[in-house]
Amino acid sequence: MVPMSVEEIAKAVDGRLIGDADSESRATNTVSDSRQAGPGSVFVAIRGERVDGHDFVAKAAEQGATVAIVDHEVESDGLPQIVVKDTVDALGELARHNIVRRRELDGDFDIIGLTGSVGKTTTKDLLSSLLATVGPTVAPVGSFNNEIGLPLTALRVDEHTRFFVAEMGASHIGEIARLTRIAPPNTAIVLKVGVAHLGEFGSRERIAQAKSEIVQGLLPGGTAVLNADDEHVVPMAGLASGDVLWFGLGSSQEPEVRAIDVTADRSDHAEFTLVDADGNHTPVHLGIPGRHNVMNALAAATVAMRYGMAPETVARILASQHTISPHRMALSTVNREGTSFTLIDDSFNANPDSMKAGLNGLKAWNSNDGKDPFRVALLGAMLELGADETALHTSIGTYAAELGIDAIIAVGSAQDQHLDALAQALADGARQSQSASVDCVHDIDAAEQLVIDLARNHSDAVVLLKGSHASGLSALAERWAKN
Repeated sequence: MVPMSVEEIAKAVDGRLIGDADSESRATNTVSDSRQAGPGSVFVAIRGERVDGHDFVAKAAEQGATVAIVDHEVESDGLPQIVVKDTVDALGELARHNIVRRRELDGDFDIIGLTGSVGKTTTKDLLSSLLATVGPTVAPVGSFNNEIGLPLTALRVDEHTRFFVAEMGASHIGEIARLTRIAPPNTAIVLKVGVAHLGEFGSRERIAQAKSEIVQGLLPGGTAVLNADDEHVVPMAGLASGDVLWFGLGSSQEPEVRAIDVTADRSDHAEFTLVDADGNHTPVHLGIPGRHNVMNALAAATVAMRYGMAPETVARILASQHTISPHRMALSTVNREGTSFTLIDDSFNANPDSMKAGLNGLKAWNSNDGKDPFRVALLGAMLELGADETALHTSIGTYAAELGIDAIIAVGSAQDQHLDALAQALADGARQSQSASVDCVHDIDAAEQLVIDLARNHSDAVVLLKGSHASGLSALAERWAKN
């Protein structure tokens, strides 16, 4: 963060300062985890579902924190405290003030906000890698994209930062608007309007309304970067006060930046020709797997070239990015109980759009010898889909089977009847085609054993892990990573 005095912080968050603060000391970072606190830290005590940060104010003091932001005074062995009504709101206000301070300083500084039902984190990873070659770039770790994660990331912006890539997520109307008030973007990307969080929003139109808040939150004259192939995104151009740049594969709304001749190699790494607004044709071979990542790469490339990067440089950097945030189409070889298999770990989260993309990636996978491998889809439940959740799970099961996936394992939960019922719907849908081996199990241990048995019988097995975080599949991926 831009260095600030304790008095400045108290004023920024409209808080009451308790204790003696050294007028010469400056806070230089902000944390909500006391284990990360140290000299120069602002510790924000946040009440969570399981843990109350106020219980760790004394720990932050022991580790040398400069000040704590609290909603009531806490015994802390002399640590100055700023008392506010709501510490999450105060965190947002401090982050907003930090952005204002950075914009007041010399040197170019731009915020690129991005949202979408799928692809946010991958696009953020690709874009931050591109922009980091231009100047110091701040981007969230993983999916820090809510009312806590975004402010914490915004508070990593300091006097040297050139770019802040701000991922913005939402499960309710108004949440993205709130995030844009903290970090008003110079450039806003909208990737896709899908059905993630459909249960919370009620309709895809309401989801589009929520995503459009990022365009409305642009700084005056800011640039909107929109998916020309999504009928729910296209109308957002009318909300932009500045330039609109389009990316896509080609549609009725001709994109300035597009991909043609899209193919993929045997490991499903996309290859395509990048066509830019000047008509340049540049070959691109993505370093990360998944043909669906072409759209994410196009969005990132559109912004990078907007900031002056040559298309050849964009292509080189995209090819060099082999790893992104964890549990997103990550490739590895797993060795368990005397057998091995290829793992495609896409277990961070799931909705119908991303589930189909992951299954398409599994289908596209080929062995090094060119022969079809034995493809296994290990699928968990998708959450927040509303009244249609059962039908959507059934349709995904059917989709997987009709793709020709050899074995489909739906993973429920013995402790959660809801998760178990959704897994059963996945399995029921897969069984409708009668073309795949289908199992439904109640925990990851049983799922693991089935995968090991299949791998013993098929030396070329490749396994996709895909499900919402609550399904526990990411825990299985982490277990396998340790071995």
